[in-house]
Amino acid sequence: MNPEELKQLFISVRKGETEIDEAIKKLKDLSFTDLGHTKIDNHRELRTGYPEVIFCAGKTVNQVKEIIQQMLIRNNNILATRATEEMYQAVKKISADAMYHSLARMIFIKRSEEKLTESTIAIVTAGTSDMPVAEEAAVTAELFGNKVMRVFDVGVAGIHRLYDKLPEIRDAKVIVVVAGMEGALPSIVGGLVDKPVIAVPTSIGYGANFHGLSALLGMLTSCASGVSVVNIDNGFGAGYMASMINKL
Repeated sequence: MNPEELKQLFISVRKGETEIDEAIKKLKDLSFTDLGHTKIDNHRELRTGYPEVIFCAGKTVNQVKEIIQQMLIRNNNILATRATEEMYQAVKKISADAMYHSLARMIFIKRSEEKLTESTIAIVTAGTSDMPVAEEAAVTAELFGNKVMRVFDVGVAGIHRLYDKLPEIRDAKVIVVVAGMEGALPSIVGGLVDKPVIAVPTSIGYGANFHGLSALLGMLTSCASGVSVVNIDNGFGAGYMASMINKL
């Protein structure tokens, strides 16, 4: 039940169009639904404006299928991150409209189209190898109703590629910059724009990259103002935060 449905239910009870017992039945699972292995937070969209998102890593195929099956009852958009092809095939059997973005490793089911924002989120990557994390951010932002512009493979090793796209990047309301290796690109972008920059370190890099730690530390110690940082490979977190800023 989304916020508008809840409001209409209260109005219906007040007008006498819905019996109290029937309303209580509809509200019974409003807080959470206990599946034994998972407690689905049905109240999250009412509190935060965004529905619960399923993090699939560490879950079994059957657990993911059961969670999505329960969430389908509410007829809301559904997003599952770090999902495998096997998980998608299981979900496809219970929801024909389920889609899978193999690069972003995300399952999504769109039951309603949100009105797109007029402003744009720019998703910028240092290299092609950073695209899976960038696509996770982009798909998340798009499912939440944001216009997204992708600018890929414009890292500091060939900085002229970034300057070519700078006018479009500057037009965005918020910019997500995804980079591995030494993680320098967010500092460069942060020094060239007047918009908030969300930096995403990736685990892409050679040995001393320490699976993204060098990029993370480089971004955290950036001298550019207006740069904030999410965790290593956390494209979803960046896309979610970008959506919140874009809709302010």
